[in-house]
Amino acid sequence: MDTQVKFAAVLPAGGLGKRMGGGIPKQLLPLRGKSVYRHSLETFLNIPEIVEVVLVVPEDWKSHFQEELVSGCGIAENLLQKIRIVGGGKERWESVRNGVNALAGDISYVLVHDVARPFLSETLIREVFAMLQTKGACLVARPVADTVKVVENGAVTETLDRSKIWLAQTPQSCLVSVLKELYAQIENAPLGFVPTDEASILEHFNVPVYVVKGEPNNDKLTTPEDFARFTGSLFH
Repeated sequence: MDTQVKFAAVLPAGGLGKRMGGGIPKQLLPLRGKSVYRHSLETFLNIPEIVEVVLVVPEDWKSHFQEELVSGCGIAENLLQKIRIVGGGKERWESVRNGVNALAGDISYVLVHDVARPFLSETLIREVFAMLQTKGACLVARPVADTVKVVENGAVTETLDRSKIWLAQTPQSCLVSVLKELYAQIENAPLGFVPTDEASILEHFNVPVYVVKGEPNNDKLTTPEDFARFTGSLFH
């Protein structure tokens, strides 16, 4: 790997996770002995090639995250120094933009990963590293196993070719310079849609996005039933 190449991670943790229920953001719920966001955060922190991690959190919860990460959290001091905490935006893509714009100027590539996907592996991250250095932009995704139907008004109207259908995961990754340029273009000419992920922005501007095959353990936590899959018991 080119020693001049520097990777960083932006971890959007700005959503309130209303579908999970409860009175706190889902990224702060306990999972296997620590807050949800800590799992993916620590995975990225422990990879030497990741030189910076920007955690993007709800503005009203910034102090909570800051206190949790400095008061006996068990993360080594040299790793804590990699972390920067910034406030999120109204939409997910705006939170990511805040995180990307907070990165140090010498970062080559950014990996954007949802903290609600707590169990991604180092192997998967390294596959993303490799794809980035050959293709420039990629996302993690899984091919669908089921037949996919288009339904309108309660009736099937079409069956899609499932060999072409993939379920997007994260990280979604790109050259930092490319993302910053696209954000500047959006500032001057706002999009006519709300991007649901980084890939949709890249696609809109005709930037090719390549696929790294994802993992079942990298699925997203959205509902209490999702917690049950990873812990064996429903969250209450």
